[in-house]
Amino acid sequence: MKSICIYCGSSPGTDPRFMEAAVEAGTLIAKAGLTLVYGGGRVGLMGATADAALAAGGKVVGVMPADLVSQEIAHAGLTELKVVNSMHERKWAMAELADGFLCLPGGPGTFEEIFEQWTWALLGFHAKPCGFVNVGGYYDLLRQTIQQMADNGFIAQQYVDMLVYADSVQEALDRFAAYVPPPPKWGVRPVEQRY
Repeated sequence: MKSICIYCGSSPGTDPRFMEAAVEAGTLIAKAGLTLVYGGGRVGLMGATADAALAAGGKVVGVMPADLVSQEIAHAGLTELKVVNSMHERKWAMAELADGFLCLPGGPGTFEEIFEQWTWALLGFHAKPCGFVNVGGYYDLLRQTIQQMADNGFIAQQYVDMLVYADSVQEALDRFAAYVPPPPKWGVRPVEQRY
């Protein structure tokens, strides 16, 4: 594992523990010698994660659509900022750059991004870990909802269990390092990872 994609809020949220987790994530990713891949913003938890990684001497790659860059929310001090044409291109580029996908607290964009990667993983399009840092129980209800999918026959339990839930960033990184993917939903994993 050489890089971790962090999905998180472009706002700081209301609980100071959210910001603490963002700073911890950036710091630990950098100190582990991993590249931080994220959405490229300078605001909210996104900006705090990037700032912490940079302060710890890490490499940070942001990916952002040109429309958002022009609204001046792009982080100007990154190792690299990849400017793309659309949100679809952004997600594709982040997926290609990352070896794992980790969520801190966030809003609908955060949920949408991790659900896409989880779906691609269970279909066998990639074999990368997906997970959540459950800061202050933020993801408790989501975890229950996902379990309900299996309980009601919409997904096999092994694909619920493939998601990593951790109470700290370090625990999540440790579990990512030991991650073994389940077999893909429809049988054979493609020869090449694809999106």
